[in-house]
Amino acid sequence: MTYASDRLHEEIAYVAYHFHWGQDEILDLEHHDRRRYADHIARLVARGSGG
Repeated sequence: MTYASDRLHEEIAYVAYHFHWGQDEILDLEHHDRRRYADHIARLVARGSGG
């Protein structure tokens, strides 16, 4: 099973935007690690916006 490329691109863009990491750095992460970073960022953003 492959990970949907649209979802992968969304995760890369999200992590890159918030952490200012390059595409290669993000792609070097294992899927579950990249997903965890995206989830942590989402929680930080929600907390920062009062959500």
